[in-house]
Amino acid sequence: MIKTLLAVAAIPALFLSTAAAAQDEDQPREPRRFRVALGPQVLPSYPGSDKLLVAPFWDISVSRGDRPFLFESADESPGVPLIRTSSFAIGPAFNLEGSRRRNETDLPVDEVGVSIEAGGFAELWLGSAVRARGELRKGVTGHKALIGNVSLDYVARDGDKWLFAVGPRVALSDRKYQEAYFGVNAAASARTGLAPYSPGGGVHAVGAAASALYQLDESWGISGYAKYDRLVSDAADSPIVRAIGSRNQLSGGAALTFTFGGGR
Repeated sequence: MIKTLLAVAAIPALFLSTAAAAQDEDQPREPRRFRVALGPQVLPSYPGSDKLLVAPFWDISVSRGDRPFLFESADESPGVPLIRTSSFAIGPAFNLEGSRRRNETDLPVDEVGVSIEAGGFAELWLGSAVRARGELRKGVTGHKALIGNVSLDYVARDGDKWLFAVGPRVALSDRKYQEAYFGVNAAASARTGLAPYSPGGGVHAVGAAASALYQLDESWGISGYAKYDRLVSDAADSPIVRAIGSRNQLSGGAALTFTFGGGR
């Protein structure tokens, strides 16, 4: 739901196939319900930036009959659960990280192209209210590096009437990723005056996220999220972050939702 142009084209088909695979076996004759969310969100313009950009905040969810829509955190990558049980799911995941251009920064640091990321996810429900999720993706373009995310959410809900979720976040990456966004090579040092810097891999951010949804009537509802990440370790010590960026990474969004289908 967060920031990918790739998903705009891919996710409707992915969620439709996901819902069919996950729910047809149990309730093959119940009609599908759809929930569409659309609104604005603000995000760091690139990892480590102190500037925010405005982007669409959207989601498409599918269920059948009166079954509640599956929980999805606003900051998770779009994915297709190829294997799903009542407490476990695993499948491919996709994301798109925007570019970093010199004309968007206060110093002529190295540019990073648009990064299409492909990989996988696994999630496990620990009881009825706690979900753990992990992702590992590889940049096919752009940074061409490995990045992972680990999250834990406490989810309180009354069916589809309202939902509130909150939990910690950890982001980790390999040396190549951190070199792309936080490193300063000799050429960049000469251009910018920043000290040369070669970060390693590992955890680069920790934080927390919260999301909420409230159904106003049978069709209309509102949803939103807020997220805070704190750059740590080598990422936090980057001369780029200290000179023109921020260790504090904020994002958030709000959307209007519309539910339809299900034999209405």
